[in-house]
Amino acid sequence: MTKQMMLLRIYTDERAYSGDRKVFELVAERARDAQLAGATVVEAMLGFGRSAHMHRRHILESERSILIEIVDEDSNLRTFMAGLRDLSGIGLMTLEKVEVVTPAEDPPE
Repeated sequence: MTKQMMLLRIYTDERAYSGDRKVFELVAERARDAQLAGATVVEAMLGFGRSAHMHRRHILESERSILIEIVDEDSNLRTFMAGLRDLSGIGLMTLEKVEVVTPAEDPPE
């Protein structure tokens, strides 16, 4: 079974804070509280953005790029994105159509 949904990608890094909380933790918590279909936080090995500063793990500190992926309906994600305007430390957000494929529960015999 397949269904058309949207994928929201939010780019940030480990050093991004809002108050005393890491931005990626706040975004994931807000996605759960908004009852979105699901969210995944991925730590990148290496990344850079507009500033061209390389984000990577150092011996003494971590500043890896973080990618948050959230899949849900278009209207839900657009509402969610609008609610993130108070957070600094979000570098980029992208939205694209995806086809969600769910495996069959019981294969035919």
